[in-house]
Amino acid sequence: MTDDPRTHLEKLIRENGHDFAAISKMLGKNPAYIQQYIRRGSPKKLDEDDRRRLAEFYGVDERLLGAPAIREFSRKKRERPDGLLRIRQLQVGASAGPGSLADDEYAESMGFAPRWIRRLGADPADLSLIVVDGDSMAPTLGDGDDIMVDHGAASRPLRDGIYVLRMDDVLLVKRVAMGPSGKLSIRSDNPQYPDWDDVSADNVNIIGRVVWTGRRL
Repeated sequence: MTDDPRTHLEKLIRENGHDFAAISKMLGKNPAYIQQYIRRGSPKKLDEDDRRRLAEFYGVDERLLGAPAIREFSRKKRERPDGLLRIRQLQVGASAGPGSLADDEYAESMGFAPRWIRRLGADPADLSLIVVDGDSMAPTLGDGDDIMVDHGAASRPLRDGIYVLRMDDVLLVKRVAMGPSGKLSIRSDNPQYPDWDDVSADNVNIIGRVVWTGRRL
């Protein structure tokens, strides 16, 4: 078995169904960063913080990715970042009101443990947080709740669930299902709000699937 950290990193990325660009984006680097490191040897070694985040994300010993054996001792003596993955938070609300999902609308970010993110089965680079606006999805989702959206789901076959979508230039969060005819059923959990049946998929822009929610008590 090779001890080359580039080989180990490439294997981890492939085995987990990720790609170089997505992992680069997770680290806050340009999309070609990981590919250049693995394929071209540039940089010669990973930045220390990048190496630590990758090791925590994939749940492996950091030495597998090139950390020196003495690091386990020395890192206890110095202050280190929190090791959390930062998920971007958007300024827009989803449920009742116009909005878009442009990159320049990221207001801030929230940190999550890498292993917790892995359990969602989503690529961290495809995740964002949006605030629910309104009570059309109550009691499942309430006004002001944070929802985590997997934007990668927009490019995968639709399966029943709660989605952020755009209809008629309005950003909504609704329960979506596909019928036998291929038409969509778009529903609110709150019975006081309307539902739409037999909606053509061409009239709906799926933004992403809701995979987690957090709320204040």
